[in-house]
Amino acid sequence: MPSLPDFKLETYFSRWEFSARYHLTASDAQTMAVSELLELADEDGRRRWDTLTLGYTETRGLPALREEIARTYDVVAPEDVLCFAGAEEAIYLAMHALLEPGDHAVVLTPNYQAAETIPLSICAVTGVPLVAESNWSVDLDAVERALRPNTRLVSVNFPNNPTGAVPDLVTWQRLVELCEERGITLFSDEVYRGLELEQPSLPQATDLSPTALSLNVMSKAYGLPGLRIGWIGCRDRALLDKLERAKHYTSICNSAPSEILALIGLRARDQLLERNRAIVRTNLPLFEEFFGRYPELFDFARPQGGCVCYPRYLGADGVEAMCASLVEEAGILLLPSSIYSSELTETPTDRFRVGLGRRGPEEALEQWAAWLDKRTGWSDK
Repeated sequence: MPSLPDFKLETYFSRWEFSARYHLTASDAQTMAVSELLELADEDGRRRWDTLTLGYTETRGLPALREEIARTYDVVAPEDVLCFAGAEEAIYLAMHALLEPGDHAVVLTPNYQAAETIPLSICAVTGVPLVAESNWSVDLDAVERALRPNTRLVSVNFPNNPTGAVPDLVTWQRLVELCEERGITLFSDEVYRGLELEQPSLPQATDLSPTALSLNVMSKAYGLPGLRIGWIGCRDRALLDKLERAKHYTSICNSAPSEILALIGLRARDQLLERNRAIVRTNLPLFEEFFGRYPELFDFARPQGGCVCYPRYLGADGVEAMCASLVEEAGILLLPSSIYSSELTETPTDRFRVGLGRRGPEEALEQWAAWLDKRTGWSDK
């Protein structure tokens, strides 16, 4: 098997995520203690937790959990759901199940690195960039031009990480239809779905097409990354069978405690999602006010969905130097655009990722402002 390149984001986080004083680039919504989550449990969930035995679990996932996951879709049945140890395992195994040498894939950029590096380790891949000048819109004509007779996969992520982009409904439906018309599998990463503030969530890909795959996880919109529970919804049951057999070589099955806690969380999903949307809603004006104080340094636009966004840095020192100095001198962690560079397309070199889903960013923003004022002499006072 070809070796994969260094995972830039995880390597960067290994250095700084738990040592930086302020984590302003978190990709997940605010998490909670196990005790808080258990307070949301219904009678059945609490009974399952209290009587849980720590044996092996079913490879496809706890039946009750798959039933609850299926309820998050419109037409998906529990038999159309396969659980994984987080989203990364699902991405890795799906790419290997769907692609072979000699195939071709199309991947939208910027993206989560595994979305392109794993396909690239298997077959030819063409990148199609989101259009930054029009709020990171999808260029459907460019996607169609990228397709080849041997294209087997189109990979997308909406709400997008790192940009927070969400296509309009017409564009989204046409993209799904384009893939289905060409006999191409649409792999749709939907891990931020549910954190849209000003528009409804898009229909999930697998609800729109029997050939599409929808990826989700407890980590991002639900704010429970420590559970390491993800899933794929797919109405192609032969493909799910293939994925199950592949999972036998990786995690085999999921953590029994995590499955019960994920079940409790999903049964309380309306509360969790509203809680996390409220955090983003509270934080947005704080970040808008902060960036508005420094118009010569930053260009900030609200994300259309999710809890991450991708502002521009206009300073003469460049975004890489700014992010490095900021974490080393002030302990404030951001992700510079080099983390989202692509082998497939040109990507912006003046952006950085900000996370909006964690409570209490005020102190970090105050420290960032003090650092900027000290370095640049800029002040609105």
